[in-house]
Amino acid sequence: MKTLKVKTKSRNYPIFIGNNVLKKFSFFQNKFLKNTKKILVVTNKNIPSKYFNEIKRGLKKEISITKLVLPDGEKTKNNKYLNQITNFLSEKNFGRQDCLVALGGGVIGDLTGFAASIFKRGINFVQVPTTLLSQVDSSVGGKTGINNDYGKNLIGCFYQPNFVLIDSNTLKSLPQREMIAGFAEVLKYSLILNKKFFNWLFLNGKNILRLKNNNVIEKAIYESCRFKAYVVRKDEKEENLRAILNFGHTFGHAVETVNGYSKKIIHGEAVLIGMMVAARLSQKLGYLSNADLDQIKKIYKTLNLNSSYKKFVNSKNVSKAFKIMNNDKKSDGKKIKIILLKKIGVSIIKETTLKKTFIPLIHQDLRNGIY
Repeated sequence: MKTLKVKTKSRNYPIFIGNNVLKKFSFFQNKFLKNTKKILVVTNKNIPSKYFNEIKRGLKKEISITKLVLPDGEKTKNNKYLNQITNFLSEKNFGRQDCLVALGGGVIGDLTGFAASIFKRGINFVQVPTTLLSQVDSSVGGKTGINNDYGKNLIGCFYQPNFVLIDSNTLKSLPQREMIAGFAEVLKYSLILNKKFFNWLFLNGKNILRLKNNNVIEKAIYESCRFKAYVVRKDEKEENLRAILNFGHTFGHAVETVNGYSKKIIHGEAVLIGMMVAARLSQKLGYLSNADLDQIKKIYKTLNLNSSYKKFVNSKNVSKAFKIMNNDKKSDGKKIKIILLKKIGVSIIKETTLKKTFIPLIHQDLRNGIY
């Protein structure tokens, strides 16, 4: 089992990464949550019940543990299910020493973390991510939140967990589509922070996506968490550097939102599209070389990653997509902070406008019919 330490101003906490480590939950609970008497595990209907049973196994008899099963999908990140969680905590009289556990993907983690942050102004919180995407991204760094009618994650706060427990064995229950979605965030770290990691992913990407080599998979998870922990330590509340983690998300979030958070496209798939658009924009604006853009296109082709948004954004909904981008949390309504690449492994934050960046590029794509 590998261990990482995340250091922030508000809380330092460990990340534990290994295979078949859910059964160790009781050990970590006893070490980091000694005063906890009640645990609510929030999960969704697609998460195998054996994961909950493994968490439950070994807990002391005086600890009460309950499971709350929510619907699957991005649409669950709203006030309705937030209230359902907090009402349950109130009904069962949870105290601040008690604990909420997020068992699932990014949606469950974001929603449960936000509930933990606001219930009695903050109770204990543990992340047990079960998808590759949540293991390498949303479970680390303390971002929590829900969506509203105007966009993703517009209501939320930063709230760090007490610890994160990552079991690579849970990936075996994922469909290939979810593995690709998670790989999007792994690839993101290489593009914005580390060219050597990008080259390593070129060689090992297929083994990760096909779950062929557990050591390779755990290295990908560990390195991704290490990169994110570094950024979070430098900038916990996204005042500057942490914004680079949004590479590909400005357009990606708009693609998700304009398609109604449907199964038509899931978060990681939208990020893959958004990263390619951002890379192309970086080249068009003179930051990224043609050679580096070709390398990015090559890894997409080699690993069969989709970069086309033709099925999701068109002349009929593009104006709505631009409006969503303008309402993004990185925008003040006039200017927006976008993340661009200077080269593979080096990213920059640029404050600009959509009219000078995304709008002409997307309109050109639509006119030419090549997107």
